[in-house]
Amino acid sequence: MDFRLTEDQRALRRGVRDLLEGRFDRTALRAAVDAPSLDRELWRELGAAGFFALRLPEAEGGVGLGLPEAVLVFEEAGRVLLPGPLVATHLAAGSVPGAAEGAVVVTEVAEGLVPWLEEADVVRGDAEGAVPMRSVDPLTPLHRVPGRSGPASDAGTDLPPDPAEDLTAALLTAAEQVGSAEATTGAAVSYAREREQFGQAIGGFQAVKHLCAGMLVRTELARAAVRAASLTVDPVEIAGAKLLADTAAIGNARDCLQVHGGMGFTWEADVHLHLKRAWVRAELRLPAARAEEAVAAGL
Repeated sequence: MDFRLTEDQRALRRGVRDLLEGRFDRTALRAAVDAPSLDRELWRELGAAGFFALRLPEAEGGVGLGLPEAVLVFEEAGRVLLPGPLVATHLAAGSVPGAAEGAVVVTEVAEGLVPWLEEADVVRGDAEGAVPMRSVDPLTPLHRVPGRSGPASDAGTDLPPDPAEDLTAALLTAAEQVGSAEATTGAAVSYAREREQFGQAIGGFQAVKHLCAGMLVRTELARAAVRAASLTVDPVEIAGAKLLADTAAIGNARDCLQVHGGMGFTWEADVHLHLKRAWVRAELRLPAARAEEAVAAGL
C-alpha cells in the first residue's frame, strides 16, 4: 500500500495553508487572544472553501472527499491554532442546515465540556445547566455541564448518538494536535538557528539538537498513526493515534518552551498558546484514560 500523498491531496493541503496564512496569520492570532470572539466572516470563508463540507457527497452540495483528506485539512488548522468548534461544525455538515456553508456555528457537549457555547448557533447535546469555567486556553472559552462526562450525546437535538462520529471527532482532533506539534517543532528549530550563546547558535549544542530531534520523531510518529487510522477507521488505531498525537502536541510544546528559554514563558511568545490548546484538545476528545483502555482492550 502506498501511503504517499497524491498530487490532489498535496494541492488540497497547499490551498488550505495559503487560505489560513492569508486570513489567520500571527497578527490575527494575537488579535484573537486579546479579544477572543469567533470571526464569523472567516467562518463563512471556510465554508465557501469547503472546509466543513469536505466529506459531504457532491450530490448533497459537498466536496465529496474522504477522511484522509479531512485529516490533512485539520492538520493545517491545528498548525495555526485556528479557533472555534471546527470539528463539531464539520461533523454537523449535512445534518444541521447552514453548517456546511459556514453560516451556522455548531458546538457540542464532549466529555462534559462545551467549547464556544455562547458563540454557537446550534448545540448538539444537552447543555442545560452548563456553567462558565476559566479555560487555560484563551482561544477556547469553555462551559462545564455538571455531572456529565464521556463522549457527546445528542439528547438535546433530533440526532441520535453516533459512536462512529465520536471516533471521527477524536481522529480530527488528533490531526489538529499533529499540526500543532509540527508548528512547535518548526518554531524550536528556527529559534535554535537564530539564538546565539557563547558565540554560536544554540542549535549547535548537542542538548538542543536532541530536543529538536525528539520533537521531529514524535511529530512524524503521530502523523503516521493519524493518517493510517484515517484509512482503516479502526477504533483501536484511532485511540492509539489520539494518544500519540496528544503526546506529540503537549511534549513538543514543552520542549519548544525549553529551547526558547526564558523568552518562551512570556505572554508575547506564541509557544504557550500551543501548549494550552494541546491541553484542552487532549481533554475534549477521547482523553488518555479512555484511549488507553480502548488500546488495552484491543490488545
